[in-house]
Amino acid sequence: MSGHSKWHSIKHKKGALDAKRGKLFTKFIKELTVAARTGGGDPDANARLRKAISDAKAGNMPNETIDRAIRRGTGAEEGVHYEEITYEGYGPGGVALLIEAVTDNRNRTVAEIRHMFSKNGGNLGEAGSVGWLFEKKGYIVVEKAAKPEEELFDIAIEAGADDLRDDEDNFEIITSPESFDKVQEAIKSAGIEPQVAEVSMVPQTYVQLAGNDARQMLKLMEAIEDHDDVQKVYANFDIDEADMAAA
Repeated sequence: MSGHSKWHSIKHKKGALDAKRGKLFTKFIKELTVAARTGGGDPDANARLRKAISDAKAGNMPNETIDRAIRRGTGAEEGVHYEEITYEGYGPGGVALLIEAVTDNRNRTVAEIRHMFSKNGGNLGEAGSVGWLFEKKGYIVVEKAAKPEEELFDIAIEAGADDLRDDEDNFEIITSPESFDKVQEAIKSAGIEPQVAEVSMVPQTYVQLAGNDARQMLKLMEAIEDHDDVQKVYANFDIDEADMAAA
C-alpha cells in the first residue's frame, strides 16, 4: 500500500482534512496567487489555476476571495510577493520527503521546516537529494465500492491512464500529467467521485515503517502539512494497518 494514499486515508479517519479552515484558506490563496502569476489569470488557458479554483471552491472559499487572489497574482491588485520553494529531506527510517512551499520569507520557512525535521527524527537535505525518487504523475484514488475493478480499469485505460493498482480499500489510477484531465473527466462521467485527484509526485519505491518510526513519521507529516507555507508534501513511506490504527 502506498504511503501517499495511506496518508490520505489516515487524515480522513482523523477528520483532519478540513478541520482548520483558516489554514486551508491561506494555502488556497497562495496557490491561486502563484498559479495566476506564473500562468496567467484565465483558468481556461491555465490548468494549474483551474485546479486551484476548483480546490478553493470545494473548500467553500468565497468567489470574491478567489478573484482577489487571482488579481494579486496577475498584478491587477497589490499584494504580498510569494515565491515557490521545494525542500527535500529524510524522515524516520530513511523515508524520502519532497515538500512544496510558497513563502514570502525564505529564511523563516527553511528554519521552521528544518526544526520540524530535527524534532521528529529526520533531517533536511540538499536540493536534489531525494527528488530523483519521485516521478510526476496524475494520481486518482477511487473507493473500491464505486465500481468493479474490471469496469474501472476499462474506463481509466480507455481514457489514457497508465495503470490501475489495488490498494486494499481503494483503487489507485496512475496517468501521465498530460492525460490527467481526460482520465479524471472520464471517471467523473461514470458517476464516480474520486477521493483524491491531483497531479502529484509519486514515489518510485517505498520504505516500510513500523513501531516508533511509523509514529514519528506520521507526526512529522502532520507538523509539516500544518505549516502555513507548505502546499504539498510527498513521502515514500508504507505503514501497515496495525501501526496506522495505533497512530
